[in-house]
Amino acid sequence: MSRFFEGTVTTLAFCWRLDRRDGVTLGFTSHDRDLMIGGISYRAAPGMLPSAIHRSAGFDADSMDVRGALADDAISEADLSAGRWDGAALRLFAVDWTAPDEMVPLARGELGTVELSDDAFSAELRGPTATLERAVVELTAPECRAELGGPRCRIDLAGRRRFARLVAAEEERLVLDTAEPSANAYGGGVLRWVRGRNSGLTGAIMASAGAEIWLRDPPAFAPAAGDRVEIVEGCDKRFATCTGRFGNGVNFRGEPHLPGNDLLTRYPGG
Repeated sequence: MSRFFEGTVTTLAFCWRLDRRDGVTLGFTSHDRDLMIGGISYRAAPGMLPSAIHRSAGFDADSMDVRGALADDAISEADLSAGRWDGAALRLFAVDWTAPDEMVPLARGELGTVELSDDAFSAELRGPTATLERAVVELTAPECRAELGGPRCRIDLAGRRRFARLVAAEEERLVLDTAEPSANAYGGGVLRWVRGRNSGLTGAIMASAGAEIWLRDPPAFAPAAGDRVEIVEGCDKRFATCTGRFGNGVNFRGEPHLPGNDLLTRYPGG
């Protein structure tokens, strides 16, 4: 434990480092002045406060809440609603603000559920042990459980991602300046905004036809013609698609020929 805990507690300050999935890193502190630590400026505004930190030596999931004020130039309501902070990596540590080079780690994890109320927000911190709450054994299903391009799928996506410019947009429907390589090639894929107000955000593609694609949800911010996007091909998880389109049946992670529960209800002559 750091020596500064043995001294006066008036020099104690909490610091948060937030690393968003789009590469943006921000630092905040509970101190009343900004602190420079490790080349990162930890801002005193918006003020952020942690709840009681619960840590265990067992396998129970550690949890903590982080609360703070909304600020247009730091954490805005629009960015929170758009999902820019979903899954952001968070590290909480304590420092002596008179000599902030020495840090005492307190908690780490990723942001979970974010709630907005008035001019403030609260977010749940999910620690590393939260991953133990996931299902251990996979359920059988006729569709593939692997992610296209993932280590279990092994399809190389290098030639299946393209950059395009937006021509027109209407709710979930987008028109691009490039056509799909095959029918519904981007259905089940991902669109990532590279330029424009939505830069850094991603969206799931439901279907594609020619130069048109349909997203699962409308963009968080109104897009403009000329915005650049990256589009990645998708897969409908069917065995016929895996073998016919990708030639990857050997890595199919589903059970398309396994009888379902309806087999138990069958009877002679039924």
